[in-house]
This record gives sequence, structure tokens and C-alpha cells, in this order.
Amino acid sequence: MTDTPADLVIYGSPVSPFVRKVAAVAIEKGAAFEIEAVNVFDPPEWFREISPMKRIPVLRDRSIAEEGPDGTIADSSAICGYIERKHPSPSLYCSDAYAHGRALMIEEYADTTLAMAGGLGIFRPIFFAVKKGEEPDVAKARDTWANTMPPILAWLDSALGDAEFYAGDALSIADITVACVLMQIALVAHMPLDAYPALAAHYERMRARPSIAGPYDKADRFIRKALPERFDLT
Repeated sequence: MTDTPADLVIYGSPVSPFVRKVAAVAIEKGAAFEIEAVNVFDPPEWFREISPMKRIPVLRDRSIAEEGPDGTIADSSAICGYIERKHPSPSLYCSDAYAHGRALMIEEYADTTLAMAGGLGIFRPIFFAVKKGEEPDVAKARDTWANTMPPILAWLDSALGDAEFYAGDALSIADITVACVLMQIALVAHMPLDAYPALAAHYERMRARPSIAGPYDKADRFIRKALPERFDLT
């Protein structure tokens, strides 16, 4: 008896917060998937054909097509929306109209504003430099943490208020996205959140979820090979 390959294939790297976001959604839904590594900096020609933005992740649904552009979706938000429709239970998109819109807004904020600050301002100056055999730009990372990150973290903290989740009364795509993107910083640096108690509590709750912890642990093991210790940005 042979194992049947999963319908869902995620092309990318577990180091990407957007790949981990998609993986978390699939895990929460109990949807089988595989991750196939793709070097986005030098992708094969077949990947260029299915990723119009030349970014990861891209999803393939083998039940639609085994190769070529058919059956593929690019962009993590589009992919997560597709998985929600294909595997509707448990829902990760709020049924209440306002909560649904709020969740999508926070997902977008994390995918753009938070990702740009934490990824380009902290993760890349440290890890990309180390991978190239260069000295990490810790000064840039510290400047980002001190001057760019506080208003972003403060907004994420205030958006929670006294609630356990960002939208509605259950886990949603907003919670998953904020956690996965924020944890990109934690891969390379200590990330004290004492000044943001609601966000800190949310972060710890999300870290405890297998859907978040499992993909993050894989990324952490990869990062630790090149960067044994995290930097102190304070």
C-alpha cells in the first residue's frame, strides 16, 4: 500500500513567514499538505511560470493539475482564502460582517506594515548578511526596533484591547498572520514585548498552538545553523 500524495503543495521555504502562515491555516484545518523548497532568489523556470510576482509561497492543488499554471495560486492571502473554501471547517474567517472585514484589515496590516518593518529592517540586515558571510547590520536592526517598531507594536496591542482574538471570539486569519509575521523577528533577535501586554499575551498564546509552533520550529532549526545566538536589540 502506497501513501497518496497530499493534494496541497506549498512552494517556498519555512523561513518565510508567509509560507508559515499558509502552513498554519492548513494545520488548523487538518488539511494535508507538503512543502517543496524553492529558492526565490534563483527560482527554476517552472516556478517563474506560476508566480507572477516572483514571490513565495505559491500553492498547487494536485487535484486540479500536477504541473503548469493550472491548479496554482500565488500570494499567501489568496492561498489562505482558497484553503478556507476547500476545507471550510473550522472556519478561520469570521461569519460576522464587521469582524470579517476587521480580520482582513489586520491580516493586510501584518502582511505589509509589520512585515516590511520586521523583515526588511531587522531579519534581513541580520540573517541575509550572515548567509553571505558578512557582518550583520545590527545597527540598522536596533534602529528599526527602537524607532520603527514601537508605533506598529502599539497599534497591534491596542487593536486587541481586552479581547483574546483580533476579530470575533475565535481564532481567525488575523491572529495567525500577526503571529507568523511577528515571529520573523524572533528568529534572529530577542523580542521583549513588556511594553505591549495585550500583544505579549496574544503572542504567547499563539506560540503555544501546534499550527504556529511546528512550522516555526523548522524555521528556527534552519536559522540556528547559521546564527547560533539571537541578537539583543535593546
